Amino acid sequence: MNRVRSAIRSVAAPVVCGVAIGWLSNDNVAGEEKPAATAAQQTGSRVVTATEVTQYPDHRPAARYRLEAKDQGVVLKHGDGPNQCDQLGAREALIFEEQGVYHLFYDGAGPKGWVACLATSKNLKTWEKKGPALEFGKPGEPDAATATSPWVYFDGQEWHMFYLGSPNASPPPDRVPWFPYLTLKARSGSLAGPWIKQPDVIPFRTKPGTYYNVTASPGHIVKQGADHLMFFSASMKRTLGIARTKDLNGAWTIDPQPIVSPEEQIENSSLYFEPANRTWFLFTNHIGLNGDEYTDAVWVYWSQDLNRWEARNKAIVLDGKNCAWSRKCIGMPSVIVVGKRLAIFYDGPGGDRTSHMQRDIGLAWLDLPLRPPVENVKAGQK
Repeated sequence: MNRVRSAIRSVAAPVVCGVAIGWLSNDNVAGEEKPAATAAQQTGSRVVTATEVTQYPDHRPAARYRLEAKDQGVVLKHGDGPNQCDQLGAREALIFEEQGVYHLFYDGAGPKGWVACLATSKNLKTWEKKGPALEFGKPGEPDAATATSPWVYFDGQEWHMFYLGSPNASPPPDRVPWFPYLTLKARSGSLAGPWIKQPDVIPFRTKPGTYYNVTASPGHIVKQGADHLMFFSASMKRTLGIARTKDLNGAWTIDPQPIVSPEEQIENSSLYFEPANRTWFLFTNHIGLNGDEYTDAVWVYWSQDLNRWEARNKAIVLDGKNCAWSRKCIGMPSVIVVGKRLAIFYDGPGGDRTSHMQRDIGLAWLDLPLRPPVENVKAGQK
């Protein structure tokens, strides 16, 4: 049976149809009653108070908690993709699953620029690189310089892809995508493609005078009632906002305020719903400052309400303290449930480098269930 279809039928409220959180099986669904103190509640991964808190030169907010992931290291190296598609680097890994096959979309840096590439696996250990999943747009089109970072969503009939496009990039050879970051649309009957672009569909765009005036790039999608919610990346300063629609092939309405203050300096989103305590965990990239700005850690925020997030409820998941191979720079996370663990895919340049180039894809793990800190338990979160 198609695991996607099975998951949609089995999930109780809140409805979870986005795929980057992993599929919830029939014995692990939202809303299931749990004993007061099961063995699982005594294990899993708990958010704890950090022994040291990073202080930034510009006094941007720091995280006082940690949710310590166990790093496995590099699982996909750049350089050997078909037609040199990832010759210069691989970053922004996005993990999804269909019928027992894991599909890893990632941004491959090739001679012509950055484009979304695909690798598949049945065990998360050995990967077969398939090459580009998208093509560059024609000159003058909004994805002429890059077509990357695809977030996909299955509606029960077909797959919807929301990807980042831009007509601009830095000079060769790096050709790093540059502003504006736009959300574009494609569709397919399967994760493997082929993906058909839908240039007539404009989900949303950047807007002058708003918190998304420079970038409005795609993020994780979940369904709540009749609405689809996308946690998209926005910037004047970096932050996350929520866009909403009832029609995946129509326009989206953007909330007037981001989910947390732009002072948090975060971008990109990947959600996991923990049925053991009915809590949403939003994994994101934090931008640090040490001479230059760069992605220095994976952070996670938690809430029991998709529409309400508090900046104080955040923790460091992966940084130079627990990453085995990239000590200074940690790239965008995406998560998926694998058995009794949560897999976290991310990228990094390795060592003390912070460059966008020559990156590889890494994998880290959290034991399930995820549990908020003791302070939140006292406040009513299980």
